[in-house]
Amino acid sequence: MRDLKHLIYFESLLQEANNALVKQACSEGKLALAYNCSYIPEPLLDIEGCFGVRLRAPGCTNPDLATYYMTNRSCPYSKSILERAFEGGYNFISALIGQECCTTMNRMEQYFDYCKLIPNEKFFTVCIDMPIKKGDWYAGYFRRQIEKKILTPMKETYGIDYSEEKLMDAIERHNEICRLITEIGSYRKLDNPTITGYEFHVIQLVTLVCPKYLIVDKLRETAEELKTREPDEKPDYRAKVMLVGSEIDDPEFTKLVEMCGARVVADRYCFGSLPGREEIAVDALAEHYMKINECPRSMGTENIIARKQYLYDIAKEYKADGIILQNMKFCEYWGYERAIAAKWLAEGLNVPSAIPTCQIERDYANAATGQLRTRFQAFVESLEIKKLQANA
Repeated sequence: MRDLKHLIYFESLLQEANNALVKQACSEGKLALAYNCSYIPEPLLDIEGCFGVRLRAPGCTNPDLATYYMTNRSCPYSKSILERAFEGGYNFISALIGQECCTTMNRMEQYFDYCKLIPNEKFFTVCIDMPIKKGDWYAGYFRRQIEKKILTPMKETYGIDYSEEKLMDAIERHNEICRLITEIGSYRKLDNPTITGYEFHVIQLVTLVCPKYLIVDKLRETAEELKTREPDEKPDYRAKVMLVGSEIDDPEFTKLVEMCGARVVADRYCFGSLPGREEIAVDALAEHYMKINECPRSMGTENIIARKQYLYDIAKEYKADGIILQNMKFCEYWGYERAIAAKWLAEGLNVPSAIPTCQIERDYANAATGQLRTRFQAFVESLEIKKLQANA
């Protein structure tokens, strides 16, 4: 396939958190509001005068200082973010909007305040207490948390206007990004997809780490470009897979999977688009983020079964031959979820039929690529054999 026009530019924006577009927005007087979790409502961070930045730590391989504060058995994603903060990599942010999703993440966010890592007298950190169940009462509790932890501090500290008119505008701008990402991602459903998993991963990440108003024009052009993009006559992959699990904010991981003969056609992981890039009703912001989220911290038998059904449905919709389930080392939520989901899906428990699975545990940085490559190559080969046997 011919190269996407803006792919190299998109890749350049992922080399550091304080990228060229972030610097441009800050120079225009806009406030950079950092966040770490899919539960945080993006439109509230992209209100007029602000923009949201989901924190990454590209190239962080030795979080030694962060390990001193958090121990060597802590989540490597959280340690890498803290390490980058100690290095001054996030000095441009005006606030950190956290979520009490897990103890390690919460502790990392608190260190931003305790260690005074951001040279801004007005900087503050808040942690939203997200309910672990879904329902009308829990949605009301979430709304009160948003009011107390985001709207009030932003109004009092920076004078941000969260009027109904401003909120509706922010939601509509957010929805346009969702429509574009959904359109771009839909080409992965084709029998011979016209976009690779790596390309889509880069594009999706850009919408999370850059000011959306500065990137939307290039997203429109990319969506238009894909309408006429022709796939290679002979596919360069042997099987289609769905990638599931905890944080994957390095497109090189997706590239590694695809270099092993797979095509990643669906992304159900933190930083992914499924779920996360669905349009939001203007009068149901809290309900939207509470109900669409497929985080394993959501408890109850109904939610546990529903998450496996969601994986099954997405795999079928995107025509995936198998599912790769991964989790970050020391991540308790995804560690349990990975093991349970892999067994249920492979054996067809509580889902209509079985789907082949491969499960791995990984570090934040792309370490042990040789071992991962061997696992992925073996999984792709097994999927290929299953297809040949089914067609025999």
